[in-house]
Amino acid sequence: MIDLHSHILPTVDDGARDLDETLAMCSMAAEDGCTAMVATPHLRHENWWNGDRRRLEKLWEQVRDRAKDRLEIFLGGEIAVNSQSCQEMELLPDCGLLPLAGSRYLLLELDVRGLGPDPEDLIHELSVAGWVPVLAHPERIPWLAGDLSYLLHLVAQGALLQITAMSLTGDLGRFALEASQRMLDAKIVHFVASDAHDSTFRRPGLSKAYQRVVIDQGEELARAIFFTNPSNVLANQPLHPTGAEGRASDAVTAGRPLHG
Repeated sequence: MIDLHSHILPTVDDGARDLDETLAMCSMAAEDGCTAMVATPHLRHENWWNGDRRRLEKLWEQVRDRAKDRLEIFLGGEIAVNSQSCQEMELLPDCGLLPLAGSRYLLLELDVRGLGPDPEDLIHELSVAGWVPVLAHPERIPWLAGDLSYLLHLVAQGALLQITAMSLTGDLGRFALEASQRMLDAKIVHFVASDAHDSTFRRPGLSKAYQRVVIDQGEELARAIFFTNPSNVLANQPLHPTGAEGRASDAVTAGRPLHG
């Protein structure tokens, strides 16, 4: 399994407190069956701006080298969408924002209050420019999680959805569990990631959620969203829709090439 969303870089946000915790989290992920993780520190967040890209790269290199016997570590970012996002993202790839593993996939965190630019406009502009927007944990964003028709529309416009493993297992509460199940039933989930923040409560690990998806949705879909789709992100390749991924994924990925 490949984990595309984790806060394992030490001391940069509300994730790992130090390098020891980082390495403990990497070990947990490897023991649970992950072969690769993308470190995705918060970017442009009001509490963790993280504008020094070189600092993040140095921390990533340190973690990558220390964890290489356990699993592969890639660098990306969880980009907070705000009122300046449209203008800033016009400057990609030279604005300092980090895509997932150097690919054309961008992990975006929409504002929990619904502030910032219209998601549809942002998704459209990024897609036209050859970027692939991935919406982080939509099942935990109340105004988004409760509107399945709007999510279907955003996916049809070019968005991909990443839900959190702990949402699927019920560890983040009933609301997140039920919302994630609705998205799975609608066949609009493209990735499941840990969004791990520490080595205690919000731990790494995807296997429990994987087994849940196998039971509820079948092994074909489970393999797509835990293995195949994340692997294509690391390879900077488009997703390959299958029957299990459904009509929404077909509409998004068909004929949408990536530009290396």
